[in-house]
This record gives sequence, C-alpha cells and structure tokens, in this order.
Amino acid sequence: MKKILAIESSCDETACAIIDEELNILSSVVTSQIDVHARFGGVIPEIASRMHVEQISTIVSEALSKADITMEEIDAIAYTIGPGLIGSLHIGGIAAKTLAFFYDKPLIGVHHLKGHIFINELLKPLSYPLMALVVSGGHTELVYIEDDQNFKIIGTTLDDAIGESYDKVARVIGLEYPGGPKIDKLSKEGKKHYDLPTPKVDGLNFSFSGLKNATLQLVKKLEKNNEEINKEDLAYAFQEKALSCLIDKTKKALEIYPCKMLVLAGGVAANSRLRELVSEEIKDIDIILPPLKYCTDNATMIGVAAFHYLRNNKFVKFDAPSLANMSIED
Repeated sequence: MKKILAIESSCDETACAIIDEELNILSSVVTSQIDVHARFGGVIPEIASRMHVEQISTIVSEALSKADITMEEIDAIAYTIGPGLIGSLHIGGIAAKTLAFFYDKPLIGVHHLKGHIFINELLKPLSYPLMALVVSGGHTELVYIEDDQNFKIIGTTLDDAIGESYDKVARVIGLEYPGGPKIDKLSKEGKKHYDLPTPKVDGLNFSFSGLKNATLQLVKKLEKNNEEINKEDLAYAFQEKALSCLIDKTKKALEIYPCKMLVLAGGVAANSRLRELVSEEIKDIDIILPPLKYCTDNATMIGVAAFHYLRNNKFVKFDAPSLANMSIED
C-alpha cells in the first residue's frame, strides 16, 4: 500500500502528515502560530517564515515517529507549492525537496485549495461534477469541478476574501485575531437590530469591501453620537449579510452548473452559521461539510490531494518554484 508524506506551510501552520492510499491517516502533526501573531492582529510573514524554519524538522520527525515508519517506507513526498505566503511556502518546499532528493522519492507539488477540497473525501467519495464553495482568509471562490483534474473558477471575490472581512470587522469592534470564530460565537447572542447593506455584485462574483466599510461607518457613527455599541447585535448583522451572500451565489451557481455534490472548503467552512444555512437552504443535492479539525490548514489535506496527482503521474522537478499566487485552474 502506497504511503505519502505531506508537508503544509503556506501560512502560519507548520504541518506534516503521513497517509496511505486508502486514506488512512497514519499520523498528522500541526503546530499553529496563532498565539504569536495574535499580538499583532494578523499574520506577520517574516515571523511566520522564521517559525517554520524552527519547527519543520521537529514536525517531520514527529510525524514519522507517530506513524512508526521510516523514510524508506514512504513512496512519495508532497508539499504545498502555492498559493500562500512566499516565505512560508519556501520553507515547506525546501524541506520536501531535501527529503525527496536524499531518499530518492518522487516529488508532488499540491495546490493548497485542492487540499481543502479533497479533504472532504475522508467522509465519502466525491461525485462529479461537483461544486466547491471555497471560503477562507485569503479566498472566496465558487469552483466547478468536472473531475479530479479539471477545475473552473466561476465566481470569486472582487476585493476582500470573506475571512479577511471577518478579521477586519472583528478588529473594529475590539475582538482579537483571529476574528472569524469570535464573530461567529458572539453573533449567537445577537439579534436583528442594526441595518447593514446587502452586497450587490453581478453574476457569481462576491464583494465584501462595501459591507465591511458600512460596518466601520456604523461604528464611527455610534461612537460620535455617544451611543453604546451592542457587539452581539453588530456581529449578528454582519454575519447574516455576509453569509446570505454566499448562500445566494451558491444557489445561482448550482442552477447554472448542475452538480451531483456540493462541498465546503477552507477555514470559514468551520463557521457554525454557514454550516446551518447550507444544510437548511440548499436542497436536492448531496452536501459534504468538512470535519471541523480539517477546515484549518493541515498536512492531511495535502496528502489526500496528492494521491490524485500520484495516480495521474503529475510530479514536479526540484527546481519547481513556490508560487504565492496560483490559480486552482493551473
């Protein structure tokens, strides 16, 4: 049975996992830098890179130890080739290339977002064609997937990604980074009170900049008038508007591109309200909501995706560059 060692280092998680071709997870190790970056209100690329350098060797060794196998038993090395923070990507790439060179293993460069999509295979086999709603701190995309090799972006954000908007709004109302989970939790205690505009964009694209700015202006207005800001109600108002946009666009996409399955992917897929709305409002299609522990960045998802590359003999050479900006269509 083939085994892949996978490395993920696209942002602020250093991760390594070992899985086999039946998608048994032999080990999965993740070290997060959230506590460090929280002091700055967001990820600092230079700090992230240095911490990856400090952690990567230990993480790989721990993954091998937990799986109780040696490098000689590994059949291929996979890593995140892009997109992401270029310095962070380089660290994972150098580690993977070094291992592949020293142990003479094939090298697989995996697209980060394909990892987020294919991790859903841990729950059930994917049925094509399928639609993926990819929502994270850096991406908001609707992706039509004809089969495991053909991806088409049919909708994307014209400005801020939804996760980025969550973090910025959280900062405005005094919540610490990362803001998404905190707004999600706070909104459960809120009610309909504040009126925010509905983002309006033609077609299947998204825009969250206007909603974010409207929230900021509302806060400034309340402060100017010495009115108390109800954080729970404001979190509720922002989240309902932002997520209703995701749901509406996804419904339209499925009308235009009939699919057998809808999957959620990315960090914002862990949002409890989004998961509720998808389950309640999108009917007549098989839906997969990824396991919460695999919504955030991890190496297991890179390993799962890597088997699709392996089966199609899609390898990279040792001089393959890491790509900060990389379309899922590439």
